[in-house]
Amino acid sequence: MSLLTMTGVSKRYGGVRALDGASFELEAGEVHGLLGPNGSGKSTLNKVLAGTVNPDAATIVLDGRPVEIRGPRDAAARGIAAVYQQLSLVDSMTVGQNLVLGVEPSRAGFVSNRASAAEIDAVLERMRRGLGPGVTAGTEVSGLSPGQQQLVEIAKAVLRKPRILILDEATASLHRDQVNLVFEIVRELTAAGTCVVFTSHRLEEVRTICDRATILRTGRTVATVTVAETTESELVRVMVGDVAQPERRTATPSTDEVVLRVRNLSAPGVHGIDLDVHRGEILGLGGLQGQGQSELLLALFGATATPSGEIDVNGRRVTNSSVVRATGNGFALVPGDRGSQGLFMQRSIQENLSIVSLRRRLLAALGISMRKERTVAEDAVQRLRIKIGGLDDPVTTLSGGNAQKIVIAKWLLNEPAVVLLDDPTKGVDISAKAEIYSIIRELSSAGVAVILNSSDDVELAELCDRVVVLYEGRVRTHLVGDEITSENLVSAALLIGEGDQGTVEEQPAAADGGAR
Repeated sequence: MSLLTMTGVSKRYGGVRALDGASFELEAGEVHGLLGPNGSGKSTLNKVLAGTVNPDAATIVLDGRPVEIRGPRDAAARGIAAVYQQLSLVDSMTVGQNLVLGVEPSRAGFVSNRASAAEIDAVLERMRRGLGPGVTAGTEVSGLSPGQQQLVEIAKAVLRKPRILILDEATASLHRDQVNLVFEIVRELTAAGTCVVFTSHRLEEVRTICDRATILRTGRTVATVTVAETTESELVRVMVGDVAQPERRTATPSTDEVVLRVRNLSAPGVHGIDLDVHRGEILGLGGLQGQGQSELLLALFGATATPSGEIDVNGRRVTNSSVVRATGNGFALVPGDRGSQGLFMQRSIQENLSIVSLRRRLLAALGISMRKERTVAEDAVQRLRIKIGGLDDPVTTLSGGNAQKIVIAKWLLNEPAVVLLDDPTKGVDISAKAEIYSIIRELSSAGVAVILNSSDDVELAELCDRVVVLYEGRVRTHLVGDEITSENLVSAALLIGEGDQGTVEEQPAAADGGAR
């Protein structure tokens, strides 16, 4: 009998269906991988199991009995612990305080420092090879490297002696020796009966540590395989599915004129990036999420620590040491989080549209012409077909798609030479997505150089002239024209070369239509 089964797991975020009747089954003592392309539902399924996301529907059976997991406390009470790439440590506290936070051993109703110390010392000693000799229970977390912090996060979960341990991209910030240590600990846990759910963007890690793997696609479970019996190329085929390739754009081809030239650009999250983007070209950034795509756009826009390297715009060397400088040098950024980074949510539509380009319309010694500002804003609303009540309405009154078009419109009013788009259609409905596609194509036709980061491989294939695939902050490969297919994008993202073909039997689609 399986330790855990999950069936009919569904979750919708607005118009986006993250999980669509997914299923999952775990056996005691196994390491079970979760695979799938961007947006397949891996992290959402993990979070449903960990209690941090409440599903719209799900049947969960643990030890043969139906259970409900209403939150992290429910999950912890049932022996489920999770470690994510995003840390939950408190920087201002010590390693020891973080390890037992929320589960401090007690005697007679009081915290027992002696019991805490014994457990902390034991788990830190097991992690010693990865943490280094200088890390003790009294070390403040803020002084640790990202890899050391990740090991503390894993130790925190191990200390809880879970029956099910979820490692969701938990090895992403670790170097090889630290990963090997984690794998040793995973094997010790599974030998004692613990089940480990393992998600990683490094396919070689999945093949090294996992016994079986479940493959998700568009929120549905399409197959469960024995890892040792399945080739890499077959895994890619199942992850991608029989996807019809989208019709490629027919906009005016880009010219040989280089608008943006980048050499050896390094910043937090990116290393040694070289790029040439031509006038009218749409350059895509591919790869699994979290591989440096957003960090590259932020570095180009001067929104991160001062990068090293060279940036030329139209043959002129520029220094984008701040957002203000980057804007003056012809850059525009549509950020990944429009709510916190792209809009003043409590201000009016008029103010949001005017904020970037207002300086261009200042009247010498006379200030601002509100009549002109309203005319410019009305033209932008009409041009981008933004549905609003009135310009004085707060931007919070808009739908997600129209709010996103406000972010794009405010930058277009500044007439940029280079437009940086960070997943611009995430969280918008189908009609808004089509309109944003049209805007991107119009920018290209007008000669603007566009760099598009998208978590949707089909979107990259439909819009882009070229795609650079990033892996751990470095350019992995270039795909051009007809080479930009979903299968090639997934293969490059997972560092897969040519391999023998195998056969994986996909699970039948549900009665309501199957994977889309």
